[in-house]
Amino acid sequence: MYDFDKVIERKGTNSIKYDREKAQDPRIIPMWVADMDFETLPEVKEALVRRASHGVFGYAAPTESYYQAVINWMETRHQFHVEKDWIVTTSGVVGALKLAVRALTQKDDAILVMKPVYYPFDASIQLNGRRVIECPLILKENHYECDFDIFEKQIIDHDVKMFILCNPHNPIGKVWTKEELYQIGKICQKHHVYVVSDEIHMDFIYSGHQHIPFYNVDPAFGDFSIICSAPSKTFNLAALQTSNIIIKNKDMREKFQDEKNASGMSDPNIFGLEACEAAYTFGAKWVDELLVYLADNIQYMKDFFKERLPQLKVISPEGLYLVWVDMRSLGLNKDELETLMLEKAHLWLDEGYIFGTGGDGFERFNVACPRSVLKQALEQLEKAIKE
Repeated sequence: MYDFDKVIERKGTNSIKYDREKAQDPRIIPMWVADMDFETLPEVKEALVRRASHGVFGYAAPTESYYQAVINWMETRHQFHVEKDWIVTTSGVVGALKLAVRALTQKDDAILVMKPVYYPFDASIQLNGRRVIECPLILKENHYECDFDIFEKQIIDHDVKMFILCNPHNPIGKVWTKEELYQIGKICQKHHVYVVSDEIHMDFIYSGHQHIPFYNVDPAFGDFSIICSAPSKTFNLAALQTSNIIIKNKDMREKFQDEKNASGMSDPNIFGLEACEAAYTFGAKWVDELLVYLADNIQYMKDFFKERLPQLKVISPEGLYLVWVDMRSLGLNKDELETLMLEKAHLWLDEGYIFGTGGDGFERFNVACPRSVLKQALEQLEKAIKE
């Protein structure tokens, strides 16, 4: 049994979550950025200590055992067949998104995203001189859906060249079904649109749902798509900057690799490689227990709101450790809501508006924390609202 109730002091550890200016007020509970407050599994720590004790930190490259660990994890956890040649290592998924944009599209090309969505998608497009085209998701009875007629119309009307998919979808917690992914893929295939599927949260899936890697939907989808994966969210390894970008199509892979070379982006460092291999080799039981703990945290939060703050609506997450909460009933504009959270409830959250269209009036809570921390945060929120 792993101890996810253990509270670990993170202040003073160069943590962007705990050491930035907003967190200096001791009353503030940071629940914004998607990084967990749990220590990773012992085998990862042991692998890092073992490598550090060697004392020589020259240039490093992925080993055969590294690739095999990635391949085995995808196969055993997701029934996803990956070949070694398909894997391009990078130092992060957001960086890989930018490489894909540059490698596969041209200046002023249109790139489609579904809103509300993880805000670095927009930045990856706009910073590289491309145009963001939106397909707003529709909230129906506490569940988000895509209008595929609108999705296709946006592609046609704006001559879209690429679609960036988020699965599971951050921040709303949606896990796309095979049927939905099939519709997405067939529309993109029909109009010759590249798909970049960000599947970094693939290991956080709750009962009744299943993560379907984009390649598993239809064998032909591998001809025009890229899958972005990383151990960073699953095992809390973000600072070790390691991701595995899976590109089946040889021509696309070569273009991506050429862009990686041109950009100067390096492979992950030796510690990231060691941590990833250890995590994927020994981490299955740890993840299984983590998922149970996170599901209990989410249920605790839902029960709390139902009993004590019924005016707030939790969009029940199918995946992620991030919970999307509808606070529009409070009648506050985005600035007033942000002030309430930070200055009255003393919670540092990711504000809904930063995720774009459809985000105003919502808040994203990171519940990957000990239950005692979650309880304190919700009680502070209750006090602020009732005052």
